[in-house]
Amino acid sequence: MYDIESRFRQIRNVMIYILFLNLAVSFAKIAYGMYTNVLSMQSDGYHSLFDGVSNIVGLIGIQIAAKPPDKEHPYGHRKFETLASIVIAVILAVVAFEIVHSAFNRFGTGSAPEVTAISFVIMLGTMCVNYGVTTYESRKGTELNSEVLLADSAHTKSDIYVSFSVIIGLIAIHFGYPLIDPIVSVLIALVILHAGAEIIFHSVSILADESRIDTEDIAEVVRTIEGVIDCHKIRTRGPPGNVYVDLHVEVDPEMTTYKSHTISHIVQYRIKENFDGIEDVLVHIEPAHTRSV
Repeated sequence: MYDIESRFRQIRNVMIYILFLNLAVSFAKIAYGMYTNVLSMQSDGYHSLFDGVSNIVGLIGIQIAAKPPDKEHPYGHRKFETLASIVIAVILAVVAFEIVHSAFNRFGTGSAPEVTAISFVIMLGTMCVNYGVTTYESRKGTELNSEVLLADSAHTKSDIYVSFSVIIGLIAIHFGYPLIDPIVSVLIALVILHAGAEIIFHSVSILADESRIDTEDIAEVVRTIEGVIDCHKIRTRGPPGNVYVDLHVEVDPEMTTYKSHTISHIVQYRIKENFDGIEDVLVHIEPAHTRSV
């Protein structure tokens, strides 16, 4: 079992290592894609570049999330990570637009890209690196119970399929079908837009305080606690791993303050025990007969 500081340090080290690999992969594809005028290779490079940007956002998010609540931010700093994710999604949309714009210019000019043996070596090499990254990151994410690492490993896995489509495009160009190049670029742009849309929808759900846990599941746990008559007004919000819960718990109106206070602590403990990622539980104790219908 890892303490909080050790866990943070290990996640940060993994993300720094992955960041440098992503940057190396992206620069190789962008640079050689520009040299040979292969638009799809450049587009895939930009796609990989934003994996590196995502790593940076993840590092910033982890750093900010590690800061304790303060007077100005009594609920902590986790939503800064969400705001940064929205910025990344907007940048992704701009990059996708530029890729589509370049692809349509290519349709107009008809300039032919150059495919060499090095093109295939770079694409196959970067695919191998991405496979190693996603395997390593997934293993460490499971080991450290890190949603950031697991999510990033799933995204990196999608890069393998994008790179494979570029290789198919390179083969088509080699056999005299240069128009495949801008078509593949447009498909990559759509993949980038989809990734940006997923970030936006996920971020908006967090900022809008969308419910994170089924309230009936929480109610079932709370109702099994001795001394609890019923519970209601259950609400949950927050990003994964930082969920806040508040609820009203009904007890015997003759119960002493000390005993009802003890029950509230048991409720908090049981909820945290049964559900992952709970940051805080606020329990409002009330006598059963005062509940309004």
